[in-house]
Amino acid sequence: CTGNGICKCRVCECFPNFTGSACDCSLDTVPCMATNGQVCNGRGTCECGTCNCTDPKFQGPTCEMCQTCVGVCAEHKDCVQCRAFDKGEKKETCSQECMHFNMTRVESRDKLPQPGQPDPLSHCKEKDVDDCWFYFTYSVNANGEANVHVVE
Repeated sequence: CTGNGICKCRVCECFPNFTGSACDCSLDTVPCMATNGQVCNGRGTCECGTCNCTDPKFQGPTCEMCQTCVGVCAEHKDCVQCRAFDKGEKKETCSQECMHFNMTRVESRDKLPQPGQPDPLSHCKEKDVDDCWFYFTYSVNANGEANVHVVE
């Protein structure tokens, strides 16, 4: 009974908060809690302590990652541009408006963090004011700190 119940007559009797024929399914929803306090970000169901995302656009351990949603990349593009390259629309107000994330410079795109890390991660490709592409990732860790990695 995977340590979560007692076997009686070859049938598992599960302890509270566990279910399944082998008591291997946790009813605890804590691992499914998204940063907004909703179970599976309101975009999935918590099954055995794991999110099953029902909205196909969202994925990740708490259904918070959305690679196709407009938002994260466009929202932070101007701040990343002024912090990393000292240019763009927020150049003059950068120190007031754009200090809400930790920034790390990397040498090349293959040095950017890759999917599979514990924090939801967005890969971004945006055009700067000179019509050149620049690349960065945006993630938020368990402490709510935003981290940006940008290609030099």
